[in-house]
Amino acid sequence: MNHLSLITKREYLNKVKNKSFIIMTFLSPLIMVGIFALIGFLTQLNNDSVKTISILDESNLFSNEFENTDHTKYDILTGLNLEDAKKVVREAENYGLLYIPPAENVDAIANKIVFYSEESPSLNVMDNIEDKIEEKARVIKLRKSGLDPDIVNKLSVNVRTNLETFDGEKTSKVGSLMKLVFGGALGYLLFMFIIIYGNMIMRSVIEEKTSRIIEVIISSVKPIKLLLGKIFGTSLAGLTQFVIWTIVGGLLMVGVSAFFGIDVSQNPMAGQQQEIMQQMADNSDMQNKVTEVVLEFWNMPIANLIIMFILFFIGGYLLYASLYAAIGAAVDNETDTQQFMMPIIMPLMLAIYVGFFTVIENPHGTVSQVFSYIPLTSPVVMLMRIPFGVPIWQQLVSVLILFITFYFTVIIAAKIYRVGILMYGKKPTYKELYKWLKY
Repeated sequence: MNHLSLITKREYLNKVKNKSFIIMTFLSPLIMVGIFALIGFLTQLNNDSVKTISILDESNLFSNEFENTDHTKYDILTGLNLEDAKKVVREAENYGLLYIPPAENVDAIANKIVFYSEESPSLNVMDNIEDKIEEKARVIKLRKSGLDPDIVNKLSVNVRTNLETFDGEKTSKVGSLMKLVFGGALGYLLFMFIIIYGNMIMRSVIEEKTSRIIEVIISSVKPIKLLLGKIFGTSLAGLTQFVIWTIVGGLLMVGVSAFFGIDVSQNPMAGQQQEIMQQMADNSDMQNKVTEVVLEFWNMPIANLIIMFILFFIGGYLLYASLYAAIGAAVDNETDTQQFMMPIIMPLMLAIYVGFFTVIENPHGTVSQVFSYIPLTSPVVMLMRIPFGVPIWQQLVSVLILFITFYFTVIIAAKIYRVGILMYGKKPTYKELYKWLKY
């Protein structure tokens, strides 16, 4: 095993000392934080602007429903006809003009309201306006029908079904969504890591093959050790780069926020979120939902997820890395890899599809369970299932199958690697690859 450690060390140092690796390791987080900082800056500029909306309410029913907020001001126009109101709004360069025509009843008004503006208005602005008008129209219709809106609201019943397992464990719809998001994020992270660093391993093998360095190395090292050393070394280099990205990116985000006063995590919907948060503060139901989200987060099997993520991350990456290395050994350049990439990419894409479209519908169904045991899809699918509660024995069986498959995959990949690494000038077929396995 001494050769394995030497090859792993050589591969790792060869990667981390590469100029392009060093540059991209530190430049990538700088670029990403720069993009987020620019978005945050532009978002702040956008949020600092106040939209002034003029309202010409000829029905005299809805004017009082519009109250100013930090980001929206309403200017009530009186004593003007529609054409004069348009001129006033255009000269003042207001955001738009809401025109509510006169009518005998609110039903007649519903389809005659017009919003005039220079450009298409924001969907959020229109939704807010329509909600206010609809609520007021509802109150008017109830009163004309001889009903008290307050009594009607009190008579309304909001049904909320409590979810609980037969063992007494409480669940909720919010919890199910959180579990999908949490598991999906971990599965997608593994998916991206496999794609990025699997290709790095493949390019590394092709580079050494074309430079003929491998002919010297292969004379004193067994192919399987050379293959494993390359996989381990490149994987460690990838993890090193990922850790540096996380640390440098975090420091840069904090630095940019403190120095320039820009919130790089600013959301383009921040203005609307502030109004929503204010409504939440005044709404006990919304507060209960926030509490429910927090409780659901802490009720998730966090420790179980972390441990299994590490195991599936290692096993899944090593499995696919061995396949990428075998492909790199079988071809002379990246162009020739296309015919062999589809069988590798398809299981990953299938895993993402099953995870997002099947696990959420039935996390313990036959399809979800089967794909959480198939080694090529289990790292993604099982990670998405775990938040919904998967017995430990099923998780361990899936991990065991994954690592056993990796062991045999490495043996098969090493046979392809042993022959393909010395083959030049010819693009092999699947039939020839099968023959190499018999050598």
